[in-house]
Amino acid sequence: MRKVIRVGSRESKLAVAQTMLVLKEIEKNHPEIVFELVTMKTTGDKILDRNLDQIGGKGLFVKELDQALLDGRVDITIHSLKDLPMEISEEIPLLGFSKREDPRDAILVRKGAEESFQTGCIGTSSRRRMEQLKKLYPKASYRGIRGNVQTRMQKLEKEGYDATILAVAGLKRLSMEKHITKIFSTDEMLPAAGQGILAFQGRKDEDYSYLTCACSAESEYAAIAERSFVSALDGGCSSPIAAFAKVNEDKVTLKGLYYHEPAKDFSVGTITGTVSEAKGLGEKLARELQKKWVR
Repeated sequence: MRKVIRVGSRESKLAVAQTMLVLKEIEKNHPEIVFELVTMKTTGDKILDRNLDQIGGKGLFVKELDQALLDGRVDITIHSLKDLPMEISEEIPLLGFSKREDPRDAILVRKGAEESFQTGCIGTSSRRRMEQLKKLYPKASYRGIRGNVQTRMQKLEKEGYDATILAVAGLKRLSMEKHITKIFSTDEMLPAAGQGILAFQGRKDEDYSYLTCACSAESEYAAIAERSFVSALDGGCSSPIAAFAKVNEDKVTLKGLYYHEPAKDFSVGTITGTVSEAKGLGEKLARELQKKWVR
């Protein structure tokens, strides 16, 4: 008898594609396991006419999946780490993290607007992206845009946008790199904490040893440092906070962006330490960037 494991995922093409990448990796190492994919539309997927901070934050992308875990309807869930709230229930802990895909952001320009988008309308509902874009394209205007990758591509063509911003990781996982006009370096645009990493979540005290083959220690240290930085700044989905950690052997270098609301500007800093200090590095960098705005 092969063991059946039910895997919860959002029903979008990207979420399913990401989940299947992980499951195929596990299947190669565990032929005794059969996966049953259970997809669902989350509250965050259903409400597209308002920004996330107006309707409850990032938790709306995982609310239904969390409940399915707690109810025993699924055995594990797989998420884009950047979509997870900072507070995770002890009953359904994070179990591991995938190898990181390209963490950078990309701009996709509407056909015909290649020469004018820098002074046109750029679609983004992310304040993190918007505040950094204002430095790169100060003459552009900015308007909110929500929905999955395909929906945003349609809106770009039909709703008066000249360009929009998407994560390179998602475009690669959907084999849609051909639509990219330009990829921003992490110096030009610092990504969201966890961008490019997939997180595995399950129930407390159950056996998830089969996940080991799909887990990356490097991603785990990066995730700890980045999420620690955001948590120390009380950063939710509406906060223009960014963090990106590079891990090299036993060293981690964390770069963070903190936006100071009263000044309507942001500061960026970098800190380096050992991987065992990952959590403390995030907290320390957050304090240092906050101090820069104290008069």
